[in-house]
Amino acid sequence: MTEISSHPYDTLKPDKILDAMEDAGFTVNGRLFALNSYENRVYQIGIEDKPPVITKFYRPGRWSEAQIREEHDFTAQLLAADIPVVAPMVMPSGDTLGRCDDFLFAVFPQRGGQAPDTSVTDTLYRLGQWLGQLHNMGDAASFRHRPVMSVLSGIEQNHRFLTDNRWVPDDLRPAWDSLIPDLIDHCARRIDDAGEVHSLRLHGDCHGGNILCREEQMLFVDLDDCRTGPAIQDLWLLLNGDDIERGQQFGELLEGYEMFRDFNRRERHLIEPLRCYRQISHCTWLAKRWDDPAFPRFFPWFAQPRFWSDQILSLREQLAALQAPSINLPGQY
Repeated sequence: MTEISSHPYDTLKPDKILDAMEDAGFTVNGRLFALNSYENRVYQIGIEDKPPVITKFYRPGRWSEAQIREEHDFTAQLLAADIPVVAPMVMPSGDTLGRCDDFLFAVFPQRGGQAPDTSVTDTLYRLGQWLGQLHNMGDAASFRHRPVMSVLSGIEQNHRFLTDNRWVPDDLRPAWDSLIPDLIDHCARRIDDAGEVHSLRLHGDCHGGNILCREEQMLFVDLDDCRTGPAIQDLWLLLNGDDIERGQQFGELLEGYEMFRDFNRRERHLIEPLRCYRQISHCTWLAKRWDDPAFPRFFPWFAQPRFWSDQILSLREQLAALQAPSINLPGQY
């Protein structure tokens, strides 16, 4: 009998991966090493008489071909403007995007490095400089196919998905159901405090894990989540620590950022709504990927009641953060 795969990635065997690379014009040497990646499948692949490359097979059904091509075009524009990004290679076939059955894939040069140490003042200043330049390019044109960030509707949609599909345990539903409207209400107030905010093309997921530092070089990687939204989305994930520490870090980022681009200081009111949206979105991401065998294997705690009681506690803390004053910048009152 023919084995029925439970998920599309089950069909992505080493032979298929290497054959896809050969079809794209690469001369592979047979070496293949799977890298840590849950959303997509990513491999280091050996190339005959050349350095190895990194190949990403996009999750089927997540992005359309038009959306992926916009990601590639945006990254190419950044690279052409001398902004340090790792862009997809033009394959020997002449395209940045390959196809293998139901999979779309891209190939990237291998780059090494480590996450930036944001406790170092100069690192934040330099990151701010590069983000200011990245946003200048992001504001030079618009996405037609990539998503637009929408915090309030996003929280509501994620809440509805989780409850409609009964991910929140029944005994915790009253606490969850009473908490979500309060979160949406206070997010809306913070968004009102920010006032009118300009949107532009963003990296979208600009945390330390998506930035490589090696010696004096910085590289932005993985624009898989690029989208349209407010500039603060590419800044706030780099902040950590208590309110005072985050305020000082934010000030250093902006000092570098405003060497190249003005920043609307009122966008700081969006940080806690964006944090709330990200937390609930993460739960939905895990729920939507549960049919992928990799997810129950690597995130077994997600299906346990303890996870959801911890989430409710964490979201209550987030509600308190939404009710507190927004982050202050040095010299600001």
